[in-house]
Amino acid sequence: MVKRFFGTDGLRGRVNEFPMLPETVLRLGLAAGQYFRNGKKRHKVLIGKDTRISGYIFETALTSGLCAAGMDVMLVGPMPTPAISFLTRSMRCDLGVVISASHNPYYDNGIKFFDSQGYKLPDAVEDEIADLVLDPCADWDYPPQDRVGKTARVVDSMGRYVVTLKHTFPADRTLDGVKIVLDCAHGATYRVAPMVLGELGAEVVAMGVSPDGTNINEGCGSLHPDKVAARVVAEGADIGLALDGDGDRLIVVDEKGTVLDGDQIMALCALDKMERGALCGNLLVATVMSNMALEVFMREHGGRLLRTPVGDRYVAEAMRREGAVLGGEQSGHLIFSNYSTTGDGILAALQLLRIMIARQRPLSELAGLLTPYPQVLVNVPVAGKRAFEELPELMDAVAQAEAELAGRGRVLLRYSGTEAKARVMVEGQDTVQVRALADALAEVVRRVLN
Repeated sequence: MVKRFFGTDGLRGRVNEFPMLPETVLRLGLAAGQYFRNGKKRHKVLIGKDTRISGYIFETALTSGLCAAGMDVMLVGPMPTPAISFLTRSMRCDLGVVISASHNPYYDNGIKFFDSQGYKLPDAVEDEIADLVLDPCADWDYPPQDRVGKTARVVDSMGRYVVTLKHTFPADRTLDGVKIVLDCAHGATYRVAPMVLGELGAEVVAMGVSPDGTNINEGCGSLHPDKVAARVVAEGADIGLALDGDGDRLIVVDEKGTVLDGDQIMALCALDKMERGALCGNLLVATVMSNMALEVFMREHGGRLLRTPVGDRYVAEAMRREGAVLGGEQSGHLIFSNYSTTGDGILAALQLLRIMIARQRPLSELAGLLTPYPQVLVNVPVAGKRAFEELPELMDAVAQAEAELAGRGRVLLRYSGTEAKARVMVEGQDTVQVRALADALAEVVRRVLN
């Protein structure tokens, strides 16, 4: 298998190791600027980042490359990924850039792009840009000296985003009397999320709102919802919200401290929309990782589930193609296309809170719609990535596992888009059987790929 320069969610890697080197990122800025420069007008690029200390390195390197390529750069500082998508559209920019490694530790960083409509770039466009970056003989089409770009800082970006988010919540409703435990993972939402919820009237118990450049995602946020769960119970809160480092992912905790994943929230939101006649085509879009129970749930309620490859941009592409209004990932990326073109954790929380307020029922009752099938995911480090179909021993093992599941479960193999790992996922109705099959398949993967 040929490894792409970009992964499932942009470029990502360890800081000061390829590809996250300042010289590589400068070339990336040159390449992106050259690709998106079209005509003689002044071109605008919006750059945001999360709270990692290395953001300064890559913000500067990207800005240099983009300006050299003739693009004017607008800097907004730490802002959630979905905010960059929104601001790119609303400020009529040619390109939006986010410097973030999402849920990864601080020593990683990454870069992802949005086009002028706020959508993540398709593979083909990323690959063309990557070809320029990696070509040592690239012929840069530098503009004349009087057409190089300049840089400015956008001072009201947070206010614009806050107002937009509040407009997605019913104007005749408030969050008065709702107590929320909110974990911002010391990431990009540390200012904006408490502000939005507080201005709508909620009592906010804030966690993970003191970034120092190295504590992003450290024992907090969407990867560690147990911290929020414990705080919800201790505070007697109505709901817990755990965001990731760049704010495009949400994991929820009900008032009893039970953690709910993206599938359970999608089921709740999809049913609400179907009952209101607001789910176009009764279609929900999710990835191959979503639990089989979600597929059964949609079918039983007169809807259908469309699956895509892993990555919220593939979900967004399918939603755009099919005219769907709701989609997401089990990991907590939730897309409400009436309001946004990408996953937005704060927006998703507001939609969930709207349902709770409208129905006047605790989240534990509302979210009891979906009981996920037992699912086991095993990550196997691999020396190299080969097409699974080229590995007869593995394919035989998969066939045997599927025969044992007898149509009451499924097996999924895929490679990580950002790490040298194979992911083995098995679902079924019997926990013991699912664990045994996943471990056995992981051992085969470990043997044939190392």
